[in-house]
Amino acid sequence: MVQASDPYIKDVISLAGNPSQGKAIFLTNCAGCHGSEANGFVGPSLQDVSKRKSKYGLINQVISGETPPMPKFQPNPQEMADLLSYLQNL
Repeated sequence: MVQASDPYIKDVISLAGNPSQGKAIFLTNCAGCHGSEANGFVGPSLQDVSKRKSKYGLINQVISGETPPMPKFQPNPQEMADLLSYLQNL
């Protein structure tokens, strides 16, 4: 599990995310499994995901790949902040 003291997490949380940039990152890296509108496909729907998972939980899910077949993916801190911003607006 990610920890708030982790330098990567601190960087991500300290940045303002851009949901438009986050959508572009999502479409490139996530839509193949979660669908272009995040409604689910091979992977689950991500609609209202921020109501089910905290920022830390979302970051952990993205970077750990703990739920196969989801691959590990560690975008740079700004890209992760952008992706979080997009996911929180679903």
